[in-house]
Amino acid sequence: MKRPTIQVPLQLRKRLSEGHPWVYRDQLAPGLHVNQSGADGNWVRVECGDWSGYGLWDQHSPIALRIFSHDRVPDQAWITEQLAAAWELRAAIRQGATTAYRVVFGEGDGLPGITVDLYADFAVIAIYADSVRALVPLVAAALREIVPVRGIVERLPRDEQAADAKVRLVWGVAPPSSLVIEEHGLKFRANLHAGQKTGLFLDHRENRHFLEPWSYGKRVLNCFSYTGAFSVYAAWGGAAEIVSCDVAPAAAEDARHNFALNGFNPANYEFAVEDCFTLLERFARTGRQFDLIILDPPAFATSKRQFHAAVRAYTRLNQLALRCLVPDGLLASASCTSQVGPEAFHALLATAAAEAGRRLQIIHDAGQPVDHPVPAHFPEGRYLKFMLCRARQAG
Repeated sequence: MKRPTIQVPLQLRKRLSEGHPWVYRDQLAPGLHVNQSGADGNWVRVECGDWSGYGLWDQHSPIALRIFSHDRVPDQAWITEQLAAAWELRAAIRQGATTAYRVVFGEGDGLPGITVDLYADFAVIAIYADSVRALVPLVAAALREIVPVRGIVERLPRDEQAADAKVRLVWGVAPPSSLVIEEHGLKFRANLHAGQKTGLFLDHRENRHFLEPWSYGKRVLNCFSYTGAFSVYAAWGGAAEIVSCDVAPAAAEDARHNFALNGFNPANYEFAVEDCFTLLERFARTGRQFDLIILDPPAFATSKRQFHAAVRAYTRLNQLALRCLVPDGLLASASCTSQVGPEAFHALLATAAAEAGRRLQIIHDAGQPVDHPVPAHFPEGRYLKFMLCRARQAG
């Protein structure tokens, strides 16, 4: 079958030959449209000088082309091969007491625009562009062949979601609404039907585990706590006091449930349903302080144009938190905003510290766990920043 061919500028040859999977729309010739390149979501041949590859054309996204293969159009065998390699990479995770992790991390595993998360024996496929939707059946077939699953669901696009149904069944049996998974031996409820992301925030698994021993004997404030995973680890680590804050009432109820699942009485802990900025402002004003503050906010930017606004928001958030820390207290600060890289995140933390009259010592600087691999040729895949810092008094 003859494929439509798209010529891309020669200046992209180096990054394409290194394996970068994206070509942005503004990098293509003006006026290139669906009639020249095949229908949205169809395979096209991409040529750049003496380099060529095969990708999916996207008529609407800022990413016009997602490159999958250098030498052939991906078919079922090719998809299965990529998924098998991804499954093998996670073998070490399966040796421990963890039953929820990412099986496919899109570009990081050679399948641009697609993720697959495993919760016990249920898989959740999510796509990040309409152009890759046609691959869902192929990915599902590969999962059935390689991964021991009882059911496969697809996360629906936001505009197709209902209040109580954010997934559709692709194969097998539907997951229960109150599925319980294990993470380093701790138990968490994952609502695959109506929760955020695909059920839990799996990318912070190792960061939560890392903070556990640092919580011993400390007064802990967990902001943007969602279902309280960081808080449960802090309780397991022996924290003296824990306050979990999230703006969503349902998140607080889920957090209480997760405390109880792990043998902790929720009545012994504080759950605040409030905007985290407002809570921190009040605590700073009234002088309530903590030994360890955890900040895991949602993304503050979705495009490069929002970079400066995101930096201002992160700076203000961290400055407020630092005002609520005891001298030499610990700040665990995270960012999932890909537009704010590690260097920019370091810089804004320094600014926030100066505004709060502190100096930060970075004790631990981490990102995503091993099930979120970042290809050397795709630095955009490193979206998560997580830093544990000691906040010393300036002087």
